[in-house]
Amino acid sequence: MRRLRNWIIVLGGAVVLILTGGTLGFIWIEHYPPFDAFYMTLITITTVGYAELHPLTLYGRIFNSFVIFFGVTIMLLAVGGMTQVIIELELTQYFGKRRTRKMIDKLHDHIIVCGFGRVGRGAARELQRAGVPFLIVDKSEDRVEWAIRDGMLGVLADATDDETLQQAGVLRAKGLIATLQSDADNLFVILSAKALKPTLLVSARIASEQSEKKLRLAGADYVYAPYDMTGNRMAQVMLKPHVFQFIDFTTKGMGLDVGIEQFSVPASSEFSSKSLIETKIRKELGVIVLAIRKSDGQMHFNPPAEAEIQAGDYLIVMGEFANLRKLEQVLSEVRA
Repeated sequence: MRRLRNWIIVLGGAVVLILTGGTLGFIWIEHYPPFDAFYMTLITITTVGYAELHPLTLYGRIFNSFVIFFGVTIMLLAVGGMTQVIIELELTQYFGKRRTRKMIDKLHDHIIVCGFGRVGRGAARELQRAGVPFLIVDKSEDRVEWAIRDGMLGVLADATDDETLQQAGVLRAKGLIATLQSDADNLFVILSAKALKPTLLVSARIASEQSEKKLRLAGADYVYAPYDMTGNRMAQVMLKPHVFQFIDFTTKGMGLDVGIEQFSVPASSEFSSKSLIETKIRKELGVIVLAIRKSDGQMHFNPPAEAEIQAGDYLIVMGEFANLRKLEQVLSEVRA
């Protein structure tokens, strides 16, 4: 699209230049009336073939020869260039849509990010950093191009449309992040997504606190007010700066090779039905267990060494990224 726009500007400027130069030349050399001079230039560069409006002198014909040469050349370049660009754009869009369609069809357990504004970009970059498959859906062409330039998978579509969600693979998706500009649009997206897949994990942003209850009733699992959260965080960082510095280190990787992750415990894992001290997580893997989320939804913070891990539990752990990867590998191994 940008290339086509540049072509139009350059060629349009060249055509205007030759029309202006030809008109002024016929007025100065042949003393044509302004409109007759413009009309003579126009029929000359378009090779229409009409007769001369007024008989030309020798100098007029010499000047007209230059108008014919440069004018016809520019018109041919304009027509040929526009045709080439349009054909390339059509082919690019056709094959680009096919390639995007194939990439979307391969997505499983992905996250659909509806809206690529300030909040949506932040969510997408975090997903990209974590290596999680995700798809951007936005009806702004500039935002979709922005996402694609950043190496993300994006489609130009209306996220409030049921067909769009189906094409985005909502039935295969793990979750959906609704960050559209209005609470009404986010509400509509949540209703549509939950109707298609009730088990879909949904996170939404709100602009007004009054909308939180409505979005939760619609099926949103998590609702966030960015401005309230930002204000609260700015105040808390004044009160507890070292705590928030530590949180930034562990969540954003700001100069510290430490992160916080959650890992599920499958029934086939050797950790199943064992206590924390028996697993030797901290001693052998160097990972700290901050909490255990039980399969019934209860969260046990700072669990004791005797706490037992059951199949279906989630371990909320903190440690160096290399050790976290080792823990993930150990959990995925089948019990001997």
